[in-house]
Amino acid sequence: MKAVRLYTTLICPYCVRAKLLLKGRGIAFEEIDVSGDPEKRSWLVETTGRRTVPQIFIGDEPIGGFDELRALDRSGELDKKLAA
Repeated sequence: MKAVRLYTTLICPYCVRAKLLLKGRGIAFEEIDVSGDPEKRSWLVETTGRRTVPQIFIGDEPIGGFDELRALDRSGELDKKLAA
């Protein structure tokens, strides 16, 4: 299974929802809080082109935020991405 990284901030309801979805599915993930880290936040924006959190990576692939994670889960594509 590919590693899942979840970039979050302290006050972020979509971050909470993403973590709940992953936990509910039994998917292990690494959470990286970018709240007080301007360098990490800059890297994240540069890498994903997005300023919002959560930003979720499966392996080295950025998949987007909670909405994209939920869509992948509902379509069955999440399992495929994790296994590939």
